[in-house]
Amino acid sequence: MAKTIAQYIVSFLLIFLCLLAGTNLQSWLEVSIPGSIIGMLILFGLLASGLVPVAWVKPGANIFIRYMVLLFVPVSVGLMVHLDMLAANIWIILASAIGGTTLVIVTLGFILDRLLKKGKKSCG
Repeated sequence: MAKTIAQYIVSFLLIFLCLLAGTNLQSWLEVSIPGSIIGMLILFGLLASGLVPVAWVKPGANIFIRYMVLLFVPVSVGLMVHLDMLAANIWIILASAIGGTTLVIVTLGFILDRLLKKGKKSCG
């Protein structure tokens, strides 16, 4: 039991420290990228490089994923407060969402097509 609690504490502490580092880095560099995104990139870098084993982060990450729906409640309430602004800009929001999605799908399609053709040439 003590080992499990220690694993959760380490996991939450690592996630929180990456969030804190990202927030401080964002504030220090004065960039418009949210600190939470920078923190996730820091955590990804630590996990991808092997400096932090995945097992150290997994318990806390599983809890966050399990209760993710509850984390969206404040965002949803915030959107309801600004519903009039969203309604006034609905066409711009929809155009950017649909346009951005289309751009990503088309770009990935071209890249995948090129990679598959290149793979066939090197095999044959």
